[in-house]
Amino acid sequence: MDQELFTSVDTYIATLFMAEDDALKSARLALESANMPSISISPSQSQFLYLLALLCRAQQILEIGTLGGYSAIAMARAIPPGGRLVTIECSTKHAEVARANLAFAGLESVVEVREGSALDVLPQLEAEGAGPFDMVFIDADKAAYPAYLEWSLRLARPGTLIVADNVVRHGAVLEADSNDPDLRGIQQFNAALATDPRLVATILPTVGVKGYDGFALGIVKQC
Repeated sequence: MDQELFTSVDTYIATLFMAEDDALKSARLALESANMPSISISPSQSQFLYLLALLCRAQQILEIGTLGGYSAIAMARAIPPGGRLVTIECSTKHAEVARANLAFAGLESVVEVREGSALDVLPQLEAEGAGPFDMVFIDADKAAYPAYLEWSLRLARPGTLIVADNVVRHGAVLEADSNDPDLRGIQQFNAALATDPRLVATILPTVGVKGYDGFALGIVKQC
């Protein structure tokens, strides 16, 4: 695969449709300053999430995996007045960086960063009566993706859009005998997404500055 070509085309798309503004650029650079992994979605992918949020007219969005807040900024900008985005981050350091980035973007009143393990926070959200969410974006520890799918369905409604990143893993999803827990989690997630009668779904392969990967997209038919 020609990564140089993928990167050039991705840059071309981003230049046309999604030039980073100061808030997004600051969020990306903040990862470097804080010695955090540079694994945020790309600018063109952020525009994709923004469009998805607009298409489903999302007023309530749930994000599992915050990192520095790059994707949260993109999605929150699609939320109409009175809506909110709840994003879950297990690292206190990452949550602090994300809050600063969201404040710089003027979105601190729209986005709530919840600290803790997602599998602890998600039951808390359910107990609080949060949701139903109109859109869920999953981009966290891959081994737990199957559990995140179940919780997404519990906090959803018919018509909720569920999106998950990194579901192709550079083609590694084809490795049937892998013992990698992250890969196994993605394979189980993909299989559940394809067979769960509550969902209609597909996977959209992607290439770009992040290499060869893919987004899973699912619409909830029934909860």
